[in-house]
Amino acid sequence: MTLPLPVPAADRPLVRIVIVGHVDHGKSTLIGRLLHETGGIPAQKIEQLKAMSARRGMPFEWSFLLDSLQAERDQGITIDTSQIRFQTPSRDIILIDAPGHAEFLRNMITGAAQADAALLLIDAAEGVRDQTRRHGYLLHLLGVKQVTVVVNKMDRVGFDEAAFRAIESEITAYLADLGVRASAVIPISAREGDGVSVRGERTPWYDGPTVLEALDGFEPARAPQDLALRLPVQAVYKFDDRRIVAGRIETGSLKVGEEIVFQPSGKTAVVKTIESWPVPAAGKEKALLNAGAAAAITLDREIFVERGEIVSTPASRPHAARRLRVRLFWLADEPLETGTVVIARLATSESRATVAAVHEVVDPGHLSTFESKSIGRNQVGEVELVLSRPIAADPHGLNPRTGRVALELGGRIAGGGLVISVLDGEATRAEPRNITPVSSAMTEEERVGRFGHEGAVVWLTGLSGSGKSTLARALERRLFHRGGMATLLDGDTLRAGLNSDLGFSDADRAENNRRLAEVANFLKNLGHIVLVAAVSPSAAARGKVRAIVGERFFEVHVATPLDVCEARDPKGLYAKARAGEIRGFTGIDAPYEAPAAPELVIENDKLDPSAGVDRLEAMLAQAGVFRRPFSAGDDAGL
Repeated sequence: MTLPLPVPAADRPLVRIVIVGHVDHGKSTLIGRLLHETGGIPAQKIEQLKAMSARRGMPFEWSFLLDSLQAERDQGITIDTSQIRFQTPSRDIILIDAPGHAEFLRNMITGAAQADAALLLIDAAEGVRDQTRRHGYLLHLLGVKQVTVVVNKMDRVGFDEAAFRAIESEITAYLADLGVRASAVIPISAREGDGVSVRGERTPWYDGPTVLEALDGFEPARAPQDLALRLPVQAVYKFDDRRIVAGRIETGSLKVGEEIVFQPSGKTAVVKTIESWPVPAAGKEKALLNAGAAAAITLDREIFVERGEIVSTPASRPHAARRLRVRLFWLADEPLETGTVVIARLATSESRATVAAVHEVVDPGHLSTFESKSIGRNQVGEVELVLSRPIAADPHGLNPRTGRVALELGGRIAGGGLVISVLDGEATRAEPRNITPVSSAMTEEERVGRFGHEGAVVWLTGLSGSGKSTLARALERRLFHRGGMATLLDGDTLRAGLNSDLGFSDADRAENNRRLAEVANFLKNLGHIVLVAAVSPSAAARGKVRAIVGERFFEVHVATPLDVCEARDPKGLYAKARAGEIRGFTGIDAPYEAPAAPELVIENDKLDPSAGVDRLEAMLAQAGVFRRPFSAGDDAGL
């Protein structure tokens, strides 16, 4: 292999490469040699280090260069040795290093999460170690598909081909079992320079690439520009009268005039300007940004968005999820088990997360899989996480930049991995930990004896203005005056308090329904007939409500035609939606999924309220909710 001709800076792709290996297998020496041989370090710097080594009576080591740069970083001067930049003839390289054995795995979880490729370093004299296998498994876990193995310190085995071939055979077989193909296995001596940028004369039996040639062959694993727009919001600033949304475009592109959506809130806007400093001359403003660019944008309307949301296009938005299935590597001393609470970080978002289930567990040292309810230190497993609030996420296979998650426990990174799938957030719940529910002092029979009925939930769904709240209020009054215990849960009313943190995205609407269902079910179990009036447009979300409440749940479709609802428009919302002041309004630019098999349909444009209440009452009576016949009472308010 020969190096390609130098490529102009503007045309060179940026490739992030993580370098991994056992603590004494020569990472620092290889990095120092690479920096020197690619011209990344001034000659006088090398001479200074050589002179210093001579004064101390020590042989010069290339690892001193990295130590020296680390000292500069510690003094706040220039170079961050955890991410080292240099150039090959055709690539801009960011080499991600994580010095130190104990902290290495934690740093790798976060550092390699951004890597497109990896160098896996092995000491020729020591061969493949358990830690080597563990690093290989981590690369697989983190989805790093381009891996080059570097067998270092060949001078320690006399550049023996047989020793090299044994290591080559063992590591390529191990990686192949993981589904990872090593693009090359290279024998080198970083200390003496063999095989780094020049093919070593002492390995005539090797005809593969040098390390530098291998680096030059790496490609950005996923072409960010070709993926859908993902701009995680880092901050929102207020300058004069402008709100500026800032972040970094991870994938895709963004342009002025484009409609965008913020997930998980689901809020939409149009990009008004792309800000830059210094302020460009009139007519020279930026109109387009591509992946990798820092972004500062203003919008055409005032909306509240915050750090952690992800900007996308409406047609290709990430999921707003409360439940994720994650394949992760666990590093903490404490086992990760069902009920463990961690902090999940994805892009710029963070959320408290509870482990709802532990699936298969793998020992990466031996690739053995076993059933377990917990994941121990340095083990790999798949878990389901239930988040305390929705976040935006993609399955890793669709977008790696927004499909990787890091987990924090006790203030430290304790694990991380890939989002395997974005699950329906409500089907499985975390089992409560250290919680002992207290039952009511009254029995069900005592309540029935007092109120004359069992608990039940009547869920009235329909378009805004269909008459749900009117029917619910009328039924509440009728049951009250007949000695019953009826409670009204109005969707809008609860959004003013309990659910005031929720918007109107699909995820927030589902969460709004879930909370309503939980409260309604709680009251039902205390003997109340709970009347819920909520648009609840999603059939799937209503299905989960039914699952939460269980028995004595009655779905009632208040089927008033859209034109009738719009003509009523009691809250003036339809007019605002038609004027474009409200987006995502059910019936106008958001769908309403009518129930397929409700317990009752009330065509509210054809019945007067009293007749509607009669039908509701009859439904409950036929279902046996009432234990004793009610006498006619005051139906005031109907």
